Amino acid sequence: MKLKIAGLIGAALVGACVTAQAQTYPAREMRMVVGFPAGSGGDIVARFYADQLSKIAGKPVIVENKPGMISSISADTVAKAAPDGYTMLIASVTSALAANLYNFKKLPYDPIKDFAPVATLQKTYFILMVRPESPWKTVAELTASMKAKGAKSSYGYGSPPALASAELYKVRAGLQTVGIPYRTSMASLPEMFSGELDFQFIDATAGTPLLSAGKLRGLAVTSGERVPGVNLPTMAEAANIPEFDIAPVWGVLLPAGAPQPIVDRLEAWFAAITKMEATRQFLANTNGASFPGGAKELAAFIPKEIKKWEELAKLAKIEPQ
Repeated sequence: MKLKIAGLIGAALVGACVTAQAQTYPAREMRMVVGFPAGSGGDIVARFYADQLSKIAGKPVIVENKPGMISSISADTVAKAAPDGYTMLIASVTSALAANLYNFKKLPYDPIKDFAPVATLQKTYFILMVRPESPWKTVAELTASMKAKGAKSSYGYGSPPALASAELYKVRAGLQTVGIPYRTSMASLPEMFSGELDFQFIDATAGTPLLSAGKLRGLAVTSGERVPGVNLPTMAEAANIPEFDIAPVWGVLLPAGAPQPIVDRLEAWFAAITKMEATRQFLANTNGASFPGGAKELAAFIPKEIKKWEELAKLAKIEPQ
């Protein structure tokens, strides 16, 4: 009986400490880890949400860039961090927790067991782009030319959705084009501008300014539906690939074991951020789409996205490295 009472008292004390910790959270600056280098589309997304969170929380939110292994290094950094709410992962959940299971033979983290989901933020998509000086104004024209060039044609990619988009297009169109990996889509721009790369799927966050400035020409979007305000067909329409629907979802996660009251507080803050006028403007400027959801929604989404990418990896014939 004494042991039972002592156990109950201990549990009560732990619970009280967790509650007190949550009430004073955050007591210091927070760290938001993103798997893309400074200046990339992913970095732009991270810095926007970090800035908004800092305003709500009243403490600095430092963006820490951890590029490498297509966001796997950043995810692993957070998976192994102290579960105290001060280190969080902001990521394309589609890439870091789903697609990378099929891009790599072994990941250093478990996408479900090693994280505490907090919130979903937004959806994005990719744009099939070519040089404005190129003769291709439609996907059909690009396809015909790539078939003629055979294995001498090439594309660049800097993320799992970009790779899957290109490979699905390649397989379904019967192309022999060769993929060239880059740390980010932005890193490939010199080769895009020079014509060494024939085409590339670039995320809308980074790609929209390039379209607006006339530096690249867009042919189609990877989402299953047309994007409001963007005068481009979908790849499903333009390439006659009905199953083409690639629109990555961004979310926030903590290390597994994070106190539930802290998860709840962050969930509420991010829910408020997704409703802000500043967020609406940000998404409009980067052609993103709001995709608000809490911890339960994100926890349910991850397994579904893993299943989707298992099927997509087979369709695109992606071999794990």
